Amino acid sequence: MYKGFRQIWLSGEIWRCLLFAFFFLLINSCQQQPKGFLSSSAYSKAVDTATIMYDNGHQKAAVGYLDSAFRHSNNLGFKQVYNYYYFKYTYASHIKSDRKMALLYADSMINIFDTPEKKLKFTSEYGQAHLAKGDVLFDEHRYNEAYGYFYEGKVIANNNLDDCTMGDYSYRMGMILYKQEHYSRAAVYFKKSFEETSSCEGTFNYFYRRQELLNNIGLSYSKMLMNDSAMYFYNKALDYINDNTARFKDRPQMGEVSKGVVYGNMAEISIRQKDYNKAKNLLKKSIAINLRKGNDNNDAQYSELKLASIYDRQNANDSLLNLLNTIRLQFDSIKSPETRQDWHLLMSNYFEKQNDHQQAMLHYKQYDELKDTIADENKKLKEADVAEQVNSLEKDNEFNNLKKNNELQHVYLRVTIVFALMLIIIISLVFLNWQKSKNNVKTLGSLNDQINHQNHHLENALNDLKLNNQEKDRILRTVAHDLRNPIGGIASLTGVMTEENYTDEQKELLNIIRETSFNSIELINEILEATESASAVLNKEAVEVNSLLSNSVELMRFKAAEKHQVINTFLLNSPLEICISREKIWRVISNLISNAIKFSPEGSAILLMAVELENEIEISVKDHGIGIPEKLRNQVFNMFTDAKRPGTAGEKSFGLGLSICKQIIDDHHGHIWFESDTENGTSFKFTLPKN
Repeated sequence: MYKGFRQIWLSGEIWRCLLFAFFFLLINSCQQQPKGFLSSSAYSKAVDTATIMYDNGHQKAAVGYLDSAFRHSNNLGFKQVYNYYYFKYTYASHIKSDRKMALLYADSMINIFDTPEKKLKFTSEYGQAHLAKGDVLFDEHRYNEAYGYFYEGKVIANNNLDDCTMGDYSYRMGMILYKQEHYSRAAVYFKKSFEETSSCEGTFNYFYRRQELLNNIGLSYSKMLMNDSAMYFYNKALDYINDNTARFKDRPQMGEVSKGVVYGNMAEISIRQKDYNKAKNLLKKSIAINLRKGNDNNDAQYSELKLASIYDRQNANDSLLNLLNTIRLQFDSIKSPETRQDWHLLMSNYFEKQNDHQQAMLHYKQYDELKDTIADENKKLKEADVAEQVNSLEKDNEFNNLKKNNELQHVYLRVTIVFALMLIIIISLVFLNWQKSKNNVKTLGSLNDQINHQNHHLENALNDLKLNNQEKDRILRTVAHDLRNPIGGIASLTGVMTEENYTDEQKELLNIIRETSFNSIELINEILEATESASAVLNKEAVEVNSLLSNSVELMRFKAAEKHQVINTFLLNSPLEICISREKIWRVISNLISNAIKFSPEGSAILLMAVELENEIEISVKDHGIGIPEKLRNQVFNMFTDAKRPGTAGEKSFGLGLSICKQIIDDHHGHIWFESDTENGTSFKFTLPKN
């Protein structure tokens, strides 16, 4: 009367309804509709909210909420998209029983694996998508197609050593064989699934699946009338539930639901052994648990029918009628042809005992019609040999693998031939090159001798150039020293003579001689400075940057005051010492400030600024002068450059100062450059390493 398969299949439905929770963990209880575009993390929180709504029985609202979040999200990850389709598939398949819609979402789950990379990276999801589509096809009685997708899920899991998905495949094979009434083979698959999922216990869904598998093994043995074995696995299922209840305190009701299912199955053995009191106690415990809202009401109804069958056997007609009337009220919410079939049979028995043969016959006809309808639906499944179908799929898979291996071997052969031809070509080229190299070696030998000979001449020329350069510097220093004293005397003499009583014209000539003498002395000093900088050894010491800059500015303020100019400073925020030649760097700063004074108009401002960078100090001198024309910029740092120009007050320029600055900064491993335009003036900058 009671169909044990519906009990086991129901447990599978509960597990599949819970499976989506594997992807969405509970975090957030906000139930406002998401607005605007959501980020990936915000979408995940929306998923958590939808999951809570779903678990609380508001499945339709949960799906609407998640649809809105999905439409208003962007940049979602691959698994987030996959899990959205799985959520929708679960709702369509297990809540709405809309197989057409469930099939569309199952196809969507498979179709998003549109690249080999996704199939390799998300192998578990790829296998589960095939199993999900197989479930929908199975519910539509398209058994051969369903077996194909089940097997494809198994192949994916097997190739990637995914024991959890392999366990899901074995579970489905056990369910099919059970429904085909091959109970012994079903028990084998259920045991295999239990072993394969041993490493998957970390999540609630696989805990729920594993207790179900123990229950299913017991059901299979019960169908084979092996009562002791069945009771052993029922008790093992109860122990497993009790041992793991503490791990999932957030879902205590699901453990109770599982116990209620087991109690109902254990009662069937007691009924078979005619221990009706024990059976009734077990059934009442089962009904009390699963008749609650949100629990497994289908299982509760099956337990009620079992209890009614006991009342029927014990001729407790009043209790039987009351219970059958209670069950009839549940038909609007629980639609199961099997339960209606059993209910009509019990009603027929009741009216038969009441000698109401007309009502008894009426219910028996409805029972018979439902029985024929269910038998016709199961006939196609029972006629399909799943073992033969799986063997056929395995042979097809082996053939395809052999075909791929054969194609691969052909590829290897072609590659080998190509490599052999390339090797022959390479050997031929090597041989030809070897012959050519014999001649080339001789040519290279003679060329090498010529190069060595030229290198020897170049070394001699370089040494001569160094000697000539040293001699040039010596001559420059000698000439400069020899010229500085007489020219200095001329300058002093003309200064004294201007105080005598000469005519204005004579005094003007004397001033020209005096100014020319001072310019000559300045040129001589720059020549001496250039030659000394090229040959002098740097004497570095620790120098405080702000102090050096301040002293340099103080020495130049008087010169700036002659043109009514001011020098502003922007120093480092805190004292900092670096290892430099104090005198050389002072010379660079003074030269740059002097140039700024020279080429700036009267009354302008000059800015000296220091900035600390990560590994160096940057010092800059900014003026608002006449700037450097584009055509002269490449010559600024050359010695004796043609880029020299008079200052704004007619000051002389000899073109040596900036070349000396560059040489000093290069010796300090720094860098000097400038930025200039004829409207905003010029900014000279240089860097010095901190270490």
